[in-house]
Amino acid sequence: MDTIVKWQQKLVPDLLDMMASRYRILQAVSILQPIGRRMLSGHLGMTERVLRSEVSFLSEQGLLHMETSGMRMTEDGLRLLEALDDVMNEVLGIPQLEEQLCRKLDLTKVVVVPGDSDELPWIKNDLGLAAVKVMESLVKDKSIIAVTGGTTLASVAEMMYPFKKVSDLLFVSARGGLGEQVDNQANTICAKMAEKADGSYRLLHVPDQISESTFQTLIQEPMIQDALELIQSADVIVHGIGDAMTMAERRRSSEGLLKKIEEAQAVAETFGYYFNQEGQVVHKVKTVGLQLENLYENRHVIAIAGGRSKAKAIEAYFKQGPHSILVTDEGAARQLI
Repeated sequence: MDTIVKWQQKLVPDLLDMMASRYRILQAVSILQPIGRRMLSGHLGMTERVLRSEVSFLSEQGLLHMETSGMRMTEDGLRLLEALDDVMNEVLGIPQLEEQLCRKLDLTKVVVVPGDSDELPWIKNDLGLAAVKVMESLVKDKSIIAVTGGTTLASVAEMMYPFKKVSDLLFVSARGGLGEQVDNQANTICAKMAEKADGSYRLLHVPDQISESTFQTLIQEPMIQDALELIQSADVIVHGIGDAMTMAERRRSSEGLLKKIEEAQAVAETFGYYFNQEGQVVHKVKTVGLQLENLYENRHVIAIAGGRSKAKAIEAYFKQGPHSILVTDEGAARQLI
């Protein structure tokens, strides 16, 4: 297969470009369905004229079905998309990217999905689906899965599905709310994942940023102690990696803290820890929940971050971060390499 793809790339590169374009259309429809042509052209960055021609072809081949509510994949389209995954990854050089990132970041497993979520926001859902598949390969009966908040984790929750070979999964919030949009808070994401996976959940009803005195009071509460014990027992942890300044602003940090983060040249954030480009912690937010040191314990850790703009944050975090499985996209991967 590898040899055939390589010869095709040399002899008929236009054919592979067309194949990649149509694959991307099918991929987008499978994630966003039902979707109208105008909205799809915006998501893909294609003109409506070009997209109209491609959609007509795919519909004639029985791969797409046109409805009043929008386009949907047919069963044949879904089967073809699944069969094409490995071929298109080879065409796009995804396995080579994964190997290069493993070496660069000193990781044993990296999963890269095609595309750049900075340019094509729907790629975040593809990132989410890839993370769910990794999660499915790691969990066992009665696994406890700790999850954080953020837009990328919201996409993971959106793409969650029931795992066939395991039961009695428990999802727990790894930290309190971000004080931002409800859909992106850890509690919301935790509950949604559990619902879609046919599991149960326990939430952590505390603010994300608190004072030392409030922290000491909260951790004495029996309900909070029970939740923290479950979090500490998690055998799978799923979290995002954020851009430092973006996260500080989302937390509505004070002007003094924003200045401190900027002067320290922080580029990455996760679990309330801010890292500079060398991977050194330059600031820590006081939070209740999972701490960075907990990630170094014997458990599975899945870190998810995509988009070209996240490359610096990913690199900084993994310079001294815990051993993890990284799920990212082609945009971030190519920028890192």
